[in-house]
Amino acid sequence: MNDSYVTLQGWVGNEVETRDVGGTQCVSFRVGCTPRYYRKDDGWKDGETSWYTVNCWRALGRNVATSIHKGDAVVVHGRVRVDVWEREGQGKSVTWVVDAQQVGHDLSKGTSSFLKSVAATPADPTQDDGVREMLHSYDVDGPQLDSAGERVEPAA
Repeated sequence: MNDSYVTLQGWVGNEVETRDVGGTQCVSFRVGCTPRYYRKDDGWKDGETSWYTVNCWRALGRNVATSIHKGDAVVVHGRVRVDVWEREGQGKSVTWVVDAQQVGHDLSKGTSSFLKSVAATPADPTQDDGVREMLHSYDVDGPQLDSAGERVEPAA
């Protein structure tokens, strides 16, 4: 596989949007990255801003939805790809998309507080009344089966 990965530092340009994609939660937001490396006279000049759409899936998406907001300074790492599409009556448009693996606040721009996610504890199915009734409703002296699952009649 020839995937390309990037690490971006920038500013969140919109509120995080959540959508359902085939039964899986996806959270998206835009990040604007503006380089500041042009030297002009006795000061620095900003370069052109590049915009990226960031997609976050599953647990990362849930955490991003509650943690990241418009205007936040972030660092994003993930697989980058290009979506090319045509608008009616116009030429092709290109959107850079990052399928994020990690997203965090850029602590060189401010502070943040971390709260570890707690994994959901799976429910014990034997505590469900319907499951318990099913488990205990069989005949204790049920039929004897052979190795192929066929009923074996008891010897008389």
